[in-house]
Amino acid sequence: MPLIPSIPEDDLDPDLKDELSFFVGTLGGIPNSIRTMALRPQIAMAYTALNRAVMADYGSVTPEFKRLIGYVASFASGCLYCQAHMILASERFGASEERLNDVYVFEDSPHFSDAEKAALAYAHAGAAVPNTVTDEVGGRLRAHWSDEAVVEVTSVVALFGYLNRWNDSMGTALEEMPMDRGERRLAKTTGWTAGKHG
Repeated sequence: MPLIPSIPEDDLDPDLKDELSFFVGTLGGIPNSIRTMALRPQIAMAYTALNRAVMADYGSVTPEFKRLIGYVASFASGCLYCQAHMILASERFGASEERLNDVYVFEDSPHFSDAEKAALAYAHAGAAVPNTVTDEVGGRLRAHWSDEAVVEVTSVVALFGYLNRWNDSMGTALEEMPMDRGERRLAKTTGWTAGKHG
């Protein structure tokens, strides 16, 4: 059960709802987490602006891969809500069946390049508590990615650090589409359940 309820979409201030409609394109709707942040509109607006900046396509780290990074970071932190959302978002941003099915075992998958494996390993280490990024993990990332790309990858990990803590602390209820993707894509491979988010 959520700690506090989210604002129904129809009850959002029209200007705020217009800004938050960004998530309709990326996730298929305005998530409950954002509609809970909307109790303080400035927080919802600031988070949305940060999300846009972090997840934008600057050319080196694709939008599809950023969602897979978000999934791995959420998997490492144990946030079931964000795992379901990111497997859905990865699908919506064009991840292949093979990449969707193998992302949680990326190191052994032929569907990820060495550069992608380095970034996903960094995401996993960066999302762990306590953080387990070592010189080796960082060096592996730097061997494949530019400084600008490292900033992008780290930004995704940090963004999901915020979301993982928000949703696990709030017990945010999962919406229908991510619940479906979690059950269809993650339950068999990772043992995913909605847990407190169901």
